[in-house]
Formats: sequence, C-alpha cells, structure tokens
Amino acid sequence: MEFFFLSLLLIIFFLFSLSLHLLYFNKNSSVVPGTLPPGKIGWPFIGETLEFLSTGWKGHPEKFIFDRMSKYSSSVFRTHLLLENSAVFCGASGNKFLFSNENKLVQVWWPDSINKIFPSSVDQNTKTTSINEQGIRMRRLLPNFFKPEALQRYVGIMDSIAQRHFESFWENKSQVQVYPLAKSYTFWLACRLFVSIKDPEHVAKFAKPFDVLASGLISIPINLPGTSYNRSIKASNLIRNELLMIVKQRKVDLCEGKASATQDILSHMLLTSDENGKFMPDLEIACKILGLLVGGHDTASSACTSLVKYLAELPHVYQAVYNEQMEISKSKEAGELLTWDDLQKMKYSWNVVCEVLRLAPPLQGAFREAIVDFIFNGFSIPKGWKLYWNSNTTHRNPEYFPEPLNFDPSRFEGSGPAPYTFVPFGGGPRMCPGKEYARLEILVFMHHIVKRFKWSKVIHDEKIIIDPMPVPAKGLPIKLYPHQL
Repeated sequence: MEFFFLSLLLIIFFLFSLSLHLLYFNKNSSVVPGTLPPGKIGWPFIGETLEFLSTGWKGHPEKFIFDRMSKYSSSVFRTHLLLENSAVFCGASGNKFLFSNENKLVQVWWPDSINKIFPSSVDQNTKTTSINEQGIRMRRLLPNFFKPEALQRYVGIMDSIAQRHFESFWENKSQVQVYPLAKSYTFWLACRLFVSIKDPEHVAKFAKPFDVLASGLISIPINLPGTSYNRSIKASNLIRNELLMIVKQRKVDLCEGKASATQDILSHMLLTSDENGKFMPDLEIACKILGLLVGGHDTASSACTSLVKYLAELPHVYQAVYNEQMEISKSKEAGELLTWDDLQKMKYSWNVVCEVLRLAPPLQGAFREAIVDFIFNGFSIPKGWKLYWNSNTTHRNPEYFPEPLNFDPSRFEGSGPAPYTFVPFGGGPRMCPGKEYARLEILVFMHHIVKRFKWSKVIHDEKIIIDPMPVPAKGLPIKLYPHQL
C-alpha cells in the first residue's frame, strides 16, 4: 500500500520533486578534482532508493549491487539512496578501506528516518558531533559488559532460560513457527541480561511494541497515520518511556541496596562515569538500552531462524551437529547447566553457524559518511557523500568463497576466510561489540533444539525477505520429531 501511495505522490508532485532534487543535488555536491565513480542518480529526489529496498523485499538484496558491479565493471559505483548522494564500496578492498579509516576519512551515518525512530537526547544544534561522541562513549562502556570474563557468568542464565523456553513453547508440540519463537527466546535473554526483567509475562508484553518498531526500520519513511514508519516511531516512543521508568526505579533500588552494581548493563551504565566524572542522563540511558535491546535480539533471532532452516535442508550437517551436541550433553549430570567450557567445545557447531551467517547475514550492510574529500580506487569521493558496504559483495562472491551458494562449514576450519571477506558483524573500530554474546546465545539455542528434536519444513520453498534482516515470509513453520530417549 505504501508503494502505491508513494507512486501517486510522485506523479502529483513530479515537477516539484524535480526542482527539489536539482536544488538538493547542487547543494550537497562538493567539487573535487578527478573522476567520480561510475553510476547514475536515478529518479528525481528518491534516486534509486525504491530499487535498492525492493530487491531486499523480494529476497535478493545482493542483486542491486551485483547488477551494478557487472554493468560498470567497478568495485565502487555511484548512486542516490535515502535522499543522499552515495557510493557503494564492494569487495574485501572496499570493506578494508571503510573499516580502516573510521573517524579518519569516514564516520558512521544513519538516515534521518532511522534517527526519528531512535532519537537522541542530545542538543539538536550539535546533533552530529554529539551523536558520534555518544557512540564512542557507548563503545567504551560495552566491552566491560561483553568481555569474556563477564560473559562466562551469563552462560548458565542463558541455559536456564533456554530450558524454560523450550519446555514452554516447543515440547509437546507437533508443529511450531520458528521465527516468532526465536524472537521470544532472544528477547527474553536480552531483557534478563540487559535490564533484569525476569517475569515471562512482562517480557511478552514488552516484546509487542518491539515487533512494530522493527517492521518500520526499512519501510518507506512516510510519517502519516497508518504507515509502518509512523507505527514504528510511536512504538519507539512507547518503549523509551517504559525504559525511562525502569531506569528511574533502578536508581532507587541501587540507593536502597535492592539492586547490585554488576547485575546487568543498566546498573553498569548508571554507575559508570566518563573521563570527566559525568554520568549519562536517564533519557540517554533509556535511548541506549532501546538500541541494545533491538540489536541484541533481532539479529540473533534472524540467525537462529536461518540456522533451523539450513539444518532442516541439510540432514548430513544436522547429524554432525547432533553428534557434537550429544557428546556434550552426555557429559553433564542431570540438571547441570552448560558452562563456558562446554561452548568452547562446540567447534563444528560454530562453523555451521558461521556458514549460516555467511549465506544469510542478519546485518546486510551499513553506511558511512565521507568527512573529507578523498580518492578510492582512482575515483574521487566528495566530502558529505554517504558510503555503503554490503556483506554480500564478499559473502556471495566466488573470488573469496568458491561455489558461494554451497553450504560448506569447512570454510571456517583452520585460519578461516581471508581478512575483510567474512563480515557478518562488521569490522574495524565499529565491529559489533556483542559478537561474543551473540555466539553464546545462538550456540545455547542450537544445543537445546538439536538435542530435543529433528524437524522438517512445512513450506519447502518458503520465500526469504529482508525486513530489515533475512526472515521467512511465513515465519518458517516446521514439524517436530522428538528424539526417543
């Protein structure tokens, strides 16, 4: 419906859009010596945004990029996305350049549409600088929470939550829908470990607006009643207000000794000051927790769902994973929880997960912004241009992964893929700080589903859409076959 609405809007306001586009293009194009990358800017005002988004909606996000790489015979090309002059950097060299020049030649950039869903508490007059400073500050905080010695404490909690999850939603069922259940599992973990919400009913109630928020992240940014984008903004405001109340209550609990300084990331944020002795304001903490809750469960739930899909399609891979997991399971006493050491033994299982992340990366790519004029591969990149990298330019490229559409976990044995080719968590200074946390929650999920069931897909050719992560169009319904004890 939103597509047709936009089409009608374009027809009515075509001339107006054209004049705006020309004005905007001239305003935002700096004149630099040299040749711009090959490419085109597409339609007035919206550029090539619709085609860029629609390839993801159709389940083939790599098509937009590979078609242009082939057309222009170039690993960098020019386009116009999300109302911005843009260049797409492709391949390992493009990844290396962007990841290695963070805060030197480029900086992270988010579209204004995303900033409205995740608004900052900063002064709008200094928004760009302050948001970047907040991002740096946040990334200094997170390693303390996600470092291995801290994560070791969470394995038992993850295992106990996984047990309750599978007992409540999977066991004694002949058929389930995987994606909603995977989201339930990962969101339960995030609520417990980030803000210590333990009650499953509270978690379930809290999850509903998060689903609405996520569905609007890559929708057409029309902020009118009834659109996905409008609903996403409202959901974000609702969640942030709820989190603000949780933050305020936690401050009281900490003062009264009812909460501990190390129980979760919320306490860590409240009690950690910056180098100047300043603490984060409550609203800023609520905004940051909101982002962590979205990032901490949506990507992992997509990965868990894709994992179930591939294990259903590849019985020999399933069997090898089952053998490894059962060896660990049989070494445990009755009621004994998984440990950090147990997860370190899941080497083949993790190789399987990595191959899933290669073929169905939850993080498709991200944007940077050129903060100075520079040259890349002989082409001039003007200051202010938005630069996009996409994991599929290496993940599905035979130059880096022979027979890239084949599922082959052995790619990750030994030293694994070449640098800058396997990038499901990004790279450089902005590599996902929750990478190890994601590894733990996916492996715990894998352990519990494999030791309990075999399964088969109900819809054999179910379409995969990017919304904004790879998800099955019907949620991946499967038939369950419990193991005979």
